[in-house]
Amino acid sequence: MDVVSALNMSETDEGSPCSETAMDISLKELQFKLAEFARVRDWDQFHSPRNLLLALVGEVGELSEIFQWKGEVERGLPNWKTSEKEHLGEELSDVLLYLVRLADICGVDLGQAAMKKLIKNGAKYPVETCKISSYLYAQAQKLPL
Repeated sequence: MDVVSALNMSETDEGSPCSETAMDISLKELQFKLAEFARVRDWDQFHSPRNLLLALVGEVGELSEIFQWKGEVERGLPNWKTSEKEHLGEELSDVLLYLVRLADICGVDLGQAAMKKLIKNGAKYPVETCKISSYLYAQAQKLPL
């Protein structure tokens, strides 16, 4: 059973899967499903920040392996087989799931933190100085190239 199917299994619904067509899940909903998934399996004892971070790094390594010898790839991966895209989706999901769980265990509202970071990056990299090239940004910031 894959991770998405496993997460869709509701312990209170006697093992019946929830709707798998609802793909617009919020980070909060995902956080809740992950917490429940771990709780009913008594995995909270293993989900320390350090353990989750190390698991996340391992999953990022697995994600990296997919691209390791492919060189640059086109957006949308038009030359990839369906099975390769499915494998990519599984590894991306593993990274996301560990990231969301780590944020939850650390008491970080990931959605709010990401929005704050996006706003901060917008101020740090204003369109006027960044849009055309990294050279112009470096010049505006008086950074060595």
